[in-house]
Amino acid sequence: MQDKISRDRIISLINKEVVPAIGCTEPMAVALATARATEALGSRPAKITALLSANILKNAMGVGIPGTGMIGLPIAIALGALIGKSEYQLEVLRDLTPQTLEEGKQYIAEKRIDIKLKEDITEKLYVEIICNDEEGRESKAIISGGHTHFVFVSSPSATLLDLKSGTTSNTEEDDIQLCMRMVYDFATTAPLDEISFILKTKEYNMNAARKAILGNYGHNLGKTIDRPLAQGIFGKSIFSHIIARTASACDARMGGALIPVMSNSGSGNQGICATNPVAVYAKENENTEEELIRALTLSHLTAIYIKQSLGKLSALCGCVVASIGSSCGITYLMGGDYQRICNSVKNMIANLTGMICDGAKPSCALKISSGVSTAILSALLSMEGKCVSSAEGIIDDDVDRSIHNLTSIGADAMRNTDDMVLNIMTHKGQC
Repeated sequence: MQDKISRDRIISLINKEVVPAIGCTEPMAVALATARATEALGSRPAKITALLSANILKNAMGVGIPGTGMIGLPIAIALGALIGKSEYQLEVLRDLTPQTLEEGKQYIAEKRIDIKLKEDITEKLYVEIICNDEEGRESKAIISGGHTHFVFVSSPSATLLDLKSGTTSNTEEDDIQLCMRMVYDFATTAPLDEISFILKTKEYNMNAARKAILGNYGHNLGKTIDRPLAQGIFGKSIFSHIIARTASACDARMGGALIPVMSNSGSGNQGICATNPVAVYAKENENTEEELIRALTLSHLTAIYIKQSLGKLSALCGCVVASIGSSCGITYLMGGDYQRICNSVKNMIANLTGMICDGAKPSCALKISSGVSTAILSALLSMEGKCVSSAEGIIDDDVDRSIHNLTSIGADAMRNTDDMVLNIMTHKGQC
């Protein structure tokens, strides 16, 4: 068992990265910054300018905004100014009502919002909101490095926060740096009372799956898998139940349902993908609650570990990361030891590396289903003693080096891919 100081630091990291969110976290981060800038201004803005990194723009263009029936950034920004409360963090728009939605639509119609690409920055997660009142007084809020990490806030009369040139205890550098052995040892040996809070992820994300069945969200992938035609193909199996429950939660979230989920590393889809496959398998396999707690901890912490070197936003689809976590959790529930869990990681990396992120949108449910399918297959292969060898592709004998091979491709080698994806998304229909 790890020492208490190390365990406390890991628990702190999990609590920082696994948090509730309503809707896609990129437009919610923009709404959050807008809410904070509006609070600093002290009145309803007459004009709002949003300067955003390319990855924020990419992930916010085609996704539903919860409770609005609308997609994209304008309504997120308008509601952030009109009803947003920064204290709510990524649930910033939870006070939405039909009346305030109409006010938001009117605010957009008045052309008070200007959205631009922030030039000459290297940070992939960057949101800068500038608010002006009727007299021209200005306030500003900047989020950078994390979806709720404010680095600058100013009112018309004073600078309220400035971390742009300094450091803070909330920086990534202060987080404990993980490795696969540390992740496994923590998840499997930490006192149960210290990690049982992870069951909240099941409560939130399985609830999202249940509520999704009551509506028609996105492409209805989860409901489609539950229908007779799909059951004739997949059967009523653990496999089909895992895919359906995971895809349903994603359908609802990407379709704009006002349903909170527990996110992982700034992504609700990653939180869903790290949670629901593990929760469904544990139920169907009749695992104990302790086994479920440890499997969920292993899944979420594996995803957090991979994101430490990949970054919050990248050209690599987040379901790749979260599916690796869920494969580890499922392997553990199958009775797998450390070596078999490492083999599952390698099997995953050998398959899913290179899946691009082309923004948050309803079809993310398809990508999540691909990731979860691979997670189950990788776990099964591992339990049969099968593992992709270091003679194949980017896999190394060492599991941590294999993970860093994956993240170096996603964070560095795919930069040009990211630029091309955004260029295609912003020039559709043009000759």
